Formats: sequence, C-alpha cells, structure tokens
Amino acid sequence: MTLFLRATLGFEKEVMEQAGARLAEAEEAAAEHQRRAIRDPSTAHRSTIYPPGAEYALCHAEAQLMSAVVAVLNESLTESLRGFYKLRRAFTTLHEIHEAEKLYLQKQGKSEYSSRSSAASSTSNVSNTGPSNGSDARKSGAVTPSTSDDEDDFEFVDAKDDPLDLATPICYQGHLKFPDMSSLNMQGTSGEKLNAGLPTTGQPIDVAVDSKSAAAEADQEVDLRTLTQDPIDLFIHSGTGLCFGLLQLMLSMIPPAFGRLLSLFSFRGDREAGLRMLWSATKFKKDINGAMAGLITLGFHNAALAFCDILSKDALPEARLDNLLTEMRELYPKSKLWLLEEVRMLARGRKLEEAVDRLATGPKSSLKQVEALGLFEMSLSCMYLHRYEDCAESFMKCVGMNNWGHALYYYIAGICYIELYRIHKTSDPAKAKEYAAKADKHLHEVPLQTGKKRLMAKQLPFDVFVGRKIQKWDARAKSQGCSFVDAVGVSPVVEMTYFWSGFMRMSPKHIQTSLERLAWSEDTKHNPRWEKESADERAILSLMKAVCHRYLGDTDLALSTFTKDVLSWDLGQLKASGGEDGDAEYLRKCSEELTIVENWEAYDLDARIGLKIRTARETLKRIDAARS
Repeated sequence: MTLFLRATLGFEKEVMEQAGARLAEAEEAAAEHQRRAIRDPSTAHRSTIYPPGAEYALCHAEAQLMSAVVAVLNESLTESLRGFYKLRRAFTTLHEIHEAEKLYLQKQGKSEYSSRSSAASSTSNVSNTGPSNGSDARKSGAVTPSTSDDEDDFEFVDAKDDPLDLATPICYQGHLKFPDMSSLNMQGTSGEKLNAGLPTTGQPIDVAVDSKSAAAEADQEVDLRTLTQDPIDLFIHSGTGLCFGLLQLMLSMIPPAFGRLLSLFSFRGDREAGLRMLWSATKFKKDINGAMAGLITLGFHNAALAFCDILSKDALPEARLDNLLTEMRELYPKSKLWLLEEVRMLARGRKLEEAVDRLATGPKSSLKQVEALGLFEMSLSCMYLHRYEDCAESFMKCVGMNNWGHALYYYIAGICYIELYRIHKTSDPAKAKEYAAKADKHLHEVPLQTGKKRLMAKQLPFDVFVGRKIQKWDARAKSQGCSFVDAVGVSPVVEMTYFWSGFMRMSPKHIQTSLERLAWSEDTKHNPRWEKESADERAILSLMKAVCHRYLGDTDLALSTFTKDVLSWDLGQLKASGGEDGDAEYLRKCSEELTIVENWEAYDLDARIGLKIRTARETLKRIDAARS
C-alpha cells in the first residue's frame, strides 16, 4: 500500500516499477493462501458469512486494483489495457464476496441492507453463465480459482513494449462459490442463474440516482459489528466496501472517451452506490480499509468534486466531512495526508490564506511524494491568491521533487512573471524587464519538457495545451513585430485558474483582482494591440470575465458578458426546489448544452472537461429526482 501511494502520488517510473513488482508478489501470495484454504477448509478461517478463503480473495482483489491503477498510469498502452482487464477481474471477485454478505444478511432478515446491495448488484453487469460444477462447489463450500476459457483467452501482445504472454493465469481470478446455498432460490425472474461468473460483453444496467445523500444512506445500513465480532469477517466487510466502492466511484468518473473503452470490458460504475460503500467503510477507521476509505472519500469531495462547476446543493455533506476529518486527524496526528485534506477543505471554504499558512508551517512527511503533493497544492493556492512571485518560485521547487508535469510547472511559473511584467511595465520599467526575461526563459523551457511523459501512450493533455500556447505566442511575436512577452494574450494566469477550478476557492476580493488582470488586456493604454486582437483572444476574455461574474454571484452579468463575444448561452441558475416557471426550461437548456459538449470533437483538455460533464449529469439527475 505504501509503495502504491508513492507510485500514484509521484508518478516516478522507478517507484511505479517497484510497486508493480511488489503488487505482483502480493497477488501471487494471496492466491496461494487462498488455494490452501480450498484444499483444507478445516484449517482455514471458519466464517458464518463468507466462503472459505474469502479473506485472501479480497487481498487478491485489492492487489489487482492497485496493480491496475499503476498499469493505467504506465506510459504503455499495452500495460494500460492489462490494467483495465485487472479491474474487470477484481470487480467480479468483489461482487461475489459482496453477494455472499448480502445473502447472509437476507437470512438474518436484515432487508434494510438493500440500499447498498441492490445498487451494487445492478451495476456489476455479471453475466448469466454459471461456472462448471457450480452446484457441487456450492454444496461443498469450496472457493476455487477460475478455469474459465474466456479469461484465459484475453491476451494483449506488444513485442516492443512487453513480451510477457498472459495466456496462462498464475493466480486466483475470481469465482467464489458460496457455501450452504442449495436451499436458496437462485433463480431470477426469467429463470437465469444469479450467482454469475465472469461478466461478458452484455449491456450494462443503469441505476437511477436516489435523491438522498450517500452519507445519510450509509448511516441507515446494517452495521455488521452488531452481528459479528469476528475480526477477519469485519476486515472482509470493510475491505469489500472500500474496494467495491472505490471501483464504482472511479468508473463513474471516467470521461466519455475512456467510458467507451471501458464498455469493451462490460462494466460501468455508479457514483451514489460507490459513495455509500465508502462512507460505510469509514466506520472502520482503525484498520487500513477504513482509513483508506476515509482518505478516498475526503479526496473525492475536496479535490475531484470540487473541480466541477455544476453541483447540487447537497453534493458536499459539509458536516459529515468535517467530522470524518476530525476523527482521522485524531487517530493519525502525524500523517500529512490528513493535513493535506484539511488544507483542501480550507481552500474549498475560500480560506486560501489559512490553507497556505498551514502547509508552510505544518509537519514534514517522510514520503517525498506527499511533500511534493503539498507543495503543488500550495503553488496552486498562491496562484489563486495572485501571489505571483511565490507561485513561480514554488512551482520551480516542484520541478526538483518529481519528474512529471515539468512543462506545466515551467508554464505556470512563466505566466506568473508575465503578470508581474505587466504590473510593473509602466511604473518600474527596470523591474518589468527582469520579469520579462524570467518569463521568456521559463516559457521557452516548456517545449523542451513536453512529450517526455505519456499516459496510455499519449502526451499529457496539459503538455499539449501549453505547448500550443507557446507556439501561438511565438508566431504572434513574429507576425506583430513585437517581443515574445508582449505577444502573450489575455491573462494566462486567470485562464489557468479557470482550468484548475480556482474560482470556487477564491474570495470575492481575489476574483475582483482577476477582473483587474483581465481588464489590462483591453486597456489600449497598456495594450495598444487590443484593437486588432484576434477573435479567439476576445472570446477568451469574455469567457473569463463571465466566469468571474458568475462566481461573484452576478449571473445576469455573466450571461450578457458571455453572449457578447462567444455564443448564445441561456443556462440560468439551477434550482433543486421551488416553483418558478423557468426552472424546468433552465434545466432542459443546461442538458442541451451539455449534450453539445459531450458530442464535441476531440480537443486538448477533453478528459478534464469530461469529468465536469459527468458531474453535471449527476447533478441534473439529482435535481430532477428532487423535483419529481
């Protein structure tokens, strides 16, 4: 787990290789221990809830999940595809463990458990092809490794990348057979078997989003601790909630382009179901599963969700998040991971100054990857605070702490010096000249850094984006006969703040400063080239001004500003309740505009925008459910 965290936080190749090797060992070890439990059930852990060997099947699935994430982050497309396949296999194992638990609770008459189990079952997309000798396995309580042909035949070949042949599986691959099931009705409405094996390429099942919050529904579920005090059973329970919840959540956040790829692997996630499982797993805060569930739940709300623009009022359960963080900080006072979440919550509460101070004065972490993440968070916060020099210097420190994202670091440092150049251009020409030289140096370092790192064999989206910016400004300098720094367009710092969703964290004072920086571009006294400025720069200016007005609460001004130079935009404010006649029309228009973006051709930052779209769709579902 430690190596996995180091690998995913730092993206360093050598650490990712170490993590991949250690996780492979963990998979093999879990499979071997599980095989021993199958061979001699009398010496294995005896559970009244789960089949023999379930604890090792869970460990195997956990190792597969972590290995899959590391593989997807690999620069090789072949390894990424292997990672997706591992996700599929882990998904199957977790579903079967979860089904065993659900059946036990049904026997105990705990029907209120269905809020978690029904959504999980519906999104699992498990096929209706029962494994061979399934009835014998169920009667004997065996947990056997799969020998299904459709797993063995799934093979990826890329001689240049990795010559490994995956034709012969060497470790456990799913297919738990539940004990004492012969008396249960395992027939669905059409007579199909419900205890399925591997998922096939059937159509996924969509689940309607409930209007209740995931945290509230988790509270209503049966607490397994009231039925058993067996530590291994509780470990399996919390681990299944963690892993199955994380999988559901991850899959629900996949951008449309990746979603089409994952449809080949026959599964999709459900955000509400995933969050319910994660919130439920956080009840076990003192074990690794509960702690990780807490970290993921806080990270999702403070980072991923906080980067999205169209959110329902109950998207962020503030009180629950505060309580969870407080409990975790008390349990693990020396861990900087929880400090990072505290800082993110401060930033989300528009307390950026306090967030920066906490990071600057807080304890150091023994993991340099965690230190680098903290420095990155502080660098972004300095950008939102318009502390340009601090931001530039901080991002330059990031360059020395990991080997990913250098193009982005140089770019943001460079555009900070662009802003300083513009601020001092008239009042202090000598100082402005120094800032111009720094801006030119850092920004022309960007093309030298782009393309060095890849994700799924593709250049990083921000590398492509910032590389295009430098090319554009170089071309403008030549065509306009001016210096490179004078050829830079509308405030690139404000634009970058928009892409990193900084306006959601900024106070009105900081947003007003952003409007002042935007005003520089159209002030012909400072920028005489504005009258001949291109249509795209004028569109950027209008969009950025509209965003600022929106986050200042002036929606009407935001709309009029946006429609002036960009396009007709009639979203209005979304309301989850109330009887205003225009609400339904606003919601319909919002959905239409989202559809246009969903169907747009490929562009540099489509994955980032895709996440915003997925969250917006979830918001519309929740609003619609609340109104109906």
